[in-house]
Amino acid sequence: MAAAAAVIRPPFTISSSKRNSTLLSRTSIILSSTSSIVGCSRLNCMIKNQMSTTKKNASGSRLLVKCMASSSVLPKALLFDCDGVLVDTEKDGHRISFNDTFAERELGVTWDVDLYGELLKIGGGKERMTAYFNKVGWPEKAPKSEEERKEFIASLHKRKTELFMALIEKKLLPLRPGVAKLIDQALEKGVKVAVCSTSNEKAVCFCHSFILAGASASGKNTNICRRCGSS
Repeated sequence: MAAAAAVIRPPFTISSSKRNSTLLSRTSIILSSTSSIVGCSRLNCMIKNQMSTTKKNASGSRLLVKCMASSSVLPKALLFDCDGVLVDTEKDGHRISFNDTFAERELGVTWDVDLYGELLKIGGGKERMTAYFNKVGWPEKAPKSEEERKEFIASLHKRKTELFMALIEKKLLPLRPGVAKLIDQALEKGVKVAVCSTSNEKAVCFCHSFILAGASASGKNTNICRRCGSS
């Protein structure tokens, strides 16, 4: 029996019994067509009208999903977000690449984990840098006019994306624990799998090609869905 597609997005915890602990940590699985929760045990999912809230993070208040022990209901598809779900791209990928870009340009700027967590409240990498510099002051090497600053930010973001994709191509950002197993279990059960992201299209494609391709058959049987956006 198949339920509607389940959306898997960061950055929350799925609680499970000791006997059934195969799912991702810090991930929420939410039924996209209703307000019900999809609880899972090795992809044998059941729908429960059970919701609770967790503390606010960079994305605001979200739902905490509780994993149930068993069921015969399977979702038709699993839709994975990319950043923070498949790989910990924000903290160990995008943030590092931003800092490397700042260092290359000798801007004297470093974003630590806590600061970057706050900056993630601002959508888009270019917007994030612009808001940060507007608040703390622009680097001495930055141009003075608004139009030139837009070009400056665009050049920083382009270089950041190049460095980020290099990390992925070198496989320095591994899949988070449990991802490969969950995808393989889904495919074995005939559940469709897709990656959905608003991040830079090239970056998501690199994640799909270089990381998911190593997850058994997952690289051949997952699709990419995206909306325009950038990190």
